[in-house]
Amino acid sequence: MAEWAMQKTTPIFPGFNVQTLRRKPRSSQQKLADKMTILNQKSFKQAGEVFGRFIPASCLVPEPSGSLSRRRFFTKENTFWAFFSQVLDADGGCKEVVKKLQAYASAKGIKIPSSSTASYCAARKKIDESMLQSIFNHTGAALDQSPENGMLNGRRVVVVDGTGISMPDTEANQKIWPQIASQKPGCGFPTARICACFSLQTGGLLSYQVGNKKSHELSLLRKQMDTFKPDDIFLGDKGFCSYFDMANLQEKKVDSVLTLARRTPVTSAKAIRTVGKNDLLIEWPKPVYQKKLSYSRTQWELLPDRLVLRQIKVTVQEPGFRVKEFYIVTTLLDDKLYPTEKLAELYFQRWDVELFFRDIKTTMGMDVLRCRTPDMIRKEILMHLIAYNCIRRLMYEAAEKSDMPIRLVSFKGSLQALRNWEPHMNLIRKSKSDRLRFISDLYQAMTGSSILQRPGRREPRCIKRRPKNYQYLSAPRHEMVEILHRSKYSAATP
Repeated sequence: MAEWAMQKTTPIFPGFNVQTLRRKPRSSQQKLADKMTILNQKSFKQAGEVFGRFIPASCLVPEPSGSLSRRRFFTKENTFWAFFSQVLDADGGCKEVVKKLQAYASAKGIKIPSSSTASYCAARKKIDESMLQSIFNHTGAALDQSPENGMLNGRRVVVVDGTGISMPDTEANQKIWPQIASQKPGCGFPTARICACFSLQTGGLLSYQVGNKKSHELSLLRKQMDTFKPDDIFLGDKGFCSYFDMANLQEKKVDSVLTLARRTPVTSAKAIRTVGKNDLLIEWPKPVYQKKLSYSRTQWELLPDRLVLRQIKVTVQEPGFRVKEFYIVTTLLDDKLYPTEKLAELYFQRWDVELFFRDIKTTMGMDVLRCRTPDMIRKEILMHLIAYNCIRRLMYEAAEKSDMPIRLVSFKGSLQALRNWEPHMNLIRKSKSDRLRFISDLYQAMTGSSILQRPGRREPRCIKRRPKNYQYLSAPRHEMVEILHRSKYSAATP
């Protein structure tokens, strides 16, 4: 009691006790704890409430030393979920993340944080790319282990295709991914090529490789050969029709279904035998070695002297298609297990890979990236692909619960539901029953409006809405002189 009294005395009146007139100053640790409480309750952290079970927790543990090891406002886990939420947002900018944090602080009556994105951007740079790669590999493998993953006689079909993306015009980006040669310096954008392997059944992204304008899709595919497993079926367009790759995949017990390219179709007179109408069993001799081939002479010598294939002629009856007939070559030789109708239908589903890329590039906004350095560009690509796989996993669970095919669940509709459900995760009570009900309602919203199936519907690749009547940038920006009032000038009439 005496010690307590001594603490309440003043220097002027030693024996006079006074009450404390102000609060005890808060320590920096307490202030940091308050900020982290806000961040943990923030809407972009709520992404972890929905997708946290798809991400290995060990990858988000703070580092023992170095970057993202200290207890900061943007920890390793918080930064990851902020980045994850950023690629899910319709805006997708760094300021969107900070504005969300400010809005939440204002609603709670807490001091609004600074509008600067410096802290968040610095934290993003510290994220290890290899950690993101590990998370991506985990999401792809987990999605691929879903039941009923077979597409053709219970076999997994891996569909492969390539696409292009662009990014900010910076010197560092141009050095790695230069713009096309026909564009003047300062008038174009760096472009990258992506070749990716998808599971045709679930739409999950299994692997990918990034190259520049000089990278052929085949060379990028050869870096992903570990993606294929024995008994898989490789499905691709004519860009992947290669003796070398079909032979190597067959060596790994992987069959191929491709469009014929770079070879003249074999006639029935030169075929080994006629299997059925428009179905021939043919033989390809090994190509003659040339120095311009994309593989070495040693690799060429290891190739078999011939490949026995089936050549199927497919006639397109539906209007609106660019081709009326084409040829499929495949290593699936058993016409009883794999009749021509099934293989033609399988190749028709190859178009789904175009829709997968549309989901990533158009719906999620990866068509034009934002980061200004190659290091951050690679991380931005990885985060988009991680988020894509997580959404696909959620779609698969929603379809399974509603007992409907995964192909009928709209990716865009699912993303719209997530964007509207996610901010309310912090409003529900933490009881298990409430959380299960909330997720169940989310599943119902994702599957509520299924994709209409309209086979044979003609969709011309044309744009109806005209672009604005602006000039194209034909010179560097600081040299460009715009023609003023160009819309008022018209040709003179005689």
